[in-house]
Amino acid sequence: MSDPVINVRALSAPGVFAPGHLGELTAQVPPEVVDAVLAETGRVEQRARLLPARVVVYLLLAGALFEPMGWKQVWARLVAGLDLPRAAPSGPAISQALRRVGVAPLAALFDLLRGPAATTANVSWRGLLVAAIDGTQVSIPAGRANEAVFRRQPTNLGGGGGYPAVRIVALVACGTRALIDVVFGPTTIGETVMTDGLLRSLRPGMLVLADRGFPVRDLFARMADTGAHLLFRLKTGTTAPVLTRVLTLSDGSWLAWHGTTLVRVLDAGIAVTTPDGTTRTEAYRLITTLLRPSKAPASALIRLYHQRWEIETAYSELKSTMLGGRVLRARTPDGVTQEIYALLTCYQVLRTAMTDATNTTPGLDPDRASFSIALNTARDQITTIQQALHESATDLIGVIGAAVLANLLPDRRPRTRQRIRKRAISKYNARGPAIDHRTYPITVTITTAPPGLTTPPEP
Repeated sequence: MSDPVINVRALSAPGVFAPGHLGELTAQVPPEVVDAVLAETGRVEQRARLLPARVVVYLLLAGALFEPMGWKQVWARLVAGLDLPRAAPSGPAISQALRRVGVAPLAALFDLLRGPAATTANVSWRGLLVAAIDGTQVSIPAGRANEAVFRRQPTNLGGGGGYPAVRIVALVACGTRALIDVVFGPTTIGETVMTDGLLRSLRPGMLVLADRGFPVRDLFARMADTGAHLLFRLKTGTTAPVLTRVLTLSDGSWLAWHGTTLVRVLDAGIAVTTPDGTTRTEAYRLITTLLRPSKAPASALIRLYHQRWEIETAYSELKSTMLGGRVLRARTPDGVTQEIYALLTCYQVLRTAMTDATNTTPGLDPDRASFSIALNTARDQITTIQQALHESATDLIGVIGAAVLANLLPDRRPRTRQRIRKRAISKYNARGPAIDHRTYPITVTITTAPPGLTTPPEP
C-alpha cells in the first residue's frame, strides 16, 4: 500500500458488489485488497449473497464514517448514488452478515494500512521520526455480553454505573498523526501492560515521547532495547522514581541509572506569560536515551516534548470528531473489536488522504489540514458515487484533498492552559473555570535545572 492515491471520481463494481465502496477513499482500500484479506482470513463466501463479504467490509468501514447512524442508514448511503435499484437488507440480515465476516479481516486490513504516512514536510527531528505513545478509553453499549469482558466505568458519584469501556493504547506519528500501531482491550489491563504490544513497531531512527505514566523501569528497558530513542516525562513529587546520578553534563543535564538503563535527565522550569502579565509555571523532569548534549541539546529536547500533544489531538479526532462522543454500536465483544478496527482503519485512510493533499504544497505543515473537513467531504463522496465498471482515473488530491487545501487551518497555537474537563456528561457536575477561547501571543521561558527539583549528588 505504498504511495496511496485518491480517485478523482469514485467508481463502483457491478451487480451485488456495487455497494462495496468507500466513495473517493476506495482507491486507498481497493476491492482487490479487501478480497485478499478475506481470502487470507478464510472469509470468502461459497455462494453469491445480497451482502457479499467484500460489501460487508465496506459497510463496516462506512459505518465508522457515519458513526451516529444505524446500519440500515449506513447502507442507504452506500447505495444512494447507484442508479440501479437495490434491495435493502433487513437489520437481522446485516447483523448476521457482520458476524459471518468476523473480526479477522478487519484486523488484517488495519495491519496492512497502519504506519507513518509518507510526507514531504519536515516533520522529523534531527533525522528521527518523532512518535508518541498514550492511552485513552472508548465507551461501548452496556449489556451482559459486553460486560462479561469489558468493565463498567465509575461515575462522578462513585460506583460502576457508567458505560463499559475499551482501553486503546496507540503509537502515533507526531508530524502527520497517522497510526503507526494500536493495541486495545479491557480496561482491567493497564496502559503499560498493553504497551508491550507496540514494541514490534519501535525501531532505530525513531524518537518516542510519552507522559509520566509510562517510564516503568522494566518497560522502559524493553523499549530502549528496540533501538528506538525515548524521551519520557517523569513524576517529580513524592512518588517520583529514585535515580542514581552518575555524571553532570555541560548543558546542566545529568546521567543516571533508571533501573538497568543509562539515561540523561533534563530538569526544566517552563513559564508561559501572556500580555496581561499572567504567568503559569511548571517543573518538568524528562529522561532520554539521547545521551550526548552535542547531538541533542537539553533546551531543544524540552521544546520538542510539546509535540507529545499530537497524540491527544489524534484521540480527539477519533472520539469527538468521528464518534461525536457517542458509544459504539456493537453489543457483543467481537462486534466491539470489529467496529474499533473499522474506526481505526478509516481514521488512517483519512489521515493518508490529508497528507497526500499537503504533500502537493512544498513546506506545508500537515498540522494545517482540517480533519473535520476531510471527514465530511469523504462522507459526501460516498453518497455521490457514480455507477460504472472498474476504471482508474487517479490523482493525488481528488475532491477530499481539494477541500482540505481550500480550508487550511491557521498555524498551530501554543498550548497555554492545563488539561481540564470542559464539559461533563451532566451539566450539574461540570467542573473547571470558564473557558476563554480568545487567542493571545505568549512568551515561553525555559530554565534548565530549576529550583524545586531534587537531584541526587554526584558520587
